[in-house]
Amino acid sequence: MRKIREVLRLKAAGRSHRQIASALCISSGAVSAHAKRAERAGMTWAVASALSDAEVEAALFRDGGRTQPHTRHAIDFAYVHHELHRDGVTLQLLWDEYFSACTSSKDSGLPYRYSQFCELYAAWRRRLSPTQRQVHRAGEKGFIDYSGRRLCLTDPATGDTRPVELFVMVLGASSYTYAQASRSQQLAEFVASTGRALAFFGGAPQILVPDQLRSAVRRPDRYDPDINETFQDFAQHHSCTVLPARPGRPRDKAKVEGAVLIVQRWIVARLRNRKFFSLADLNVAIMELVDDLNRRPFKKLPGSRISAFEELERPALQPLPAAKFLLVERCRATVHIDYHVQFRERFYSVPARLVSEKVEVRSSLNVVEIFHKGERVATHERSFARPGTAVTLEAHRPPQHSQGSWPPERIQSWAESQGPALATVVSRTMQRFRRPEDSYRACLGIIRLANTYGAERADAACRRVLAASPDASPHRKHIEAVLKRGLDKTDVPSSPDPAPHFHENIRGADYYETKESIH
Repeated sequence: MRKIREVLRLKAAGRSHRQIASALCISSGAVSAHAKRAERAGMTWAVASALSDAEVEAALFRDGGRTQPHTRHAIDFAYVHHELHRDGVTLQLLWDEYFSACTSSKDSGLPYRYSQFCELYAAWRRRLSPTQRQVHRAGEKGFIDYSGRRLCLTDPATGDTRPVELFVMVLGASSYTYAQASRSQQLAEFVASTGRALAFFGGAPQILVPDQLRSAVRRPDRYDPDINETFQDFAQHHSCTVLPARPGRPRDKAKVEGAVLIVQRWIVARLRNRKFFSLADLNVAIMELVDDLNRRPFKKLPGSRISAFEELERPALQPLPAAKFLLVERCRATVHIDYHVQFRERFYSVPARLVSEKVEVRSSLNVVEIFHKGERVATHERSFARPGTAVTLEAHRPPQHSQGSWPPERIQSWAESQGPALATVVSRTMQRFRRPEDSYRACLGIIRLANTYGAERADAACRRVLAASPDASPHRKHIEAVLKRGLDKTDVPSSPDPAPHFHENIRGADYYETKESIH
């Protein structure tokens, strides 16, 4: 349209067609065709100078003739986009339906062919959700993710391979990348990997941006995710804020998505033919390639990742704390009637006044702390004795425990009211423990069985278990197994070793004695 305007302007200035063609680098025939078209439409330079390009085009080319494109049936792009979300629906299927509807319609016009149908839909979809370009400030964000493609460790004894996770963290402004293999994505491994990444960077960014994996986010949510308390403590220890990416929105952490792809190409692919027998050896090889990756020059920018890091990121990072973060496990528990809480199959005491209260247990490698409403109420050295061991402080016991709400006599009296066999089992259970109150949990388990199955069945089950092992102290699981199988409803065997039953086809000793006498 620009050259048509120039043709009209130069024509109005009195230039010849040859002069106009030479000035615009077009043929004289093209100049004549444009001049005739303008003359038929009554278009002069005085009129065209006041109109827009679209208005000039509409005036000159309103009669397209053979060059005018055929009318086409419109595509309902919103319908196509909606249907593609349904299982098994493809663009080919939707185009077949569109083509059939167009050919059976009485309206004039042609349907789009499949290739143009796909191109038009792709163009419409790109306009549907434009992407905002992210600007990363130095020292602001560190993006965290795991690679979908994993490396493997080889068992030197059996030759079996076991996949390991590949942790990746990248800084926003410089794209400085860290990668490391870990055995899993569990909380302890995730926190340790993040800590090693910050040590590698020599500082901490202001914001940590992981996706909403379980180790970082306890309850995922688009707007208000519930951050895992241990990871939140880790972030506070390093003066960071945790802002997870939204679920299903990888563009929120596009920087690390690209870094994961690069790591897969420059690290995972390079190590594909090598065998590693330990995690330490694998991480040594990974770090060599990470250093090579960070030193590779950018393709479209000056410098490399490491030079950009030294210039931009390192001065802006927050210094690391002097003390390393101590990983703490957390869980919530209810104080049992024996004023103990369970953690990792062992029991720790709290003040007796907290019976039936909800508490929070925090455990490091050596210490177990118990909190009630934010106040620390008990501290114990962590026990690594056999499962079921109780750690009890004398200060937590009630002053007159024997006259408490659950003295041993009360439990024994209840057991006797249910049946003699059940009373015997409860009595022997109490004798297994050094202190009677330590047996409350086991005794209350038997009480629960009586409440569930009835006193009569529970006593019959105890009688059957005692008959099988008269001198032993039966456990609750043995009694429960009898009740679940209904064996308490059958007669108790008189002898634990019934006489063996011989089949009629077994010849026995008499047969061989007869053979010897014959010979």
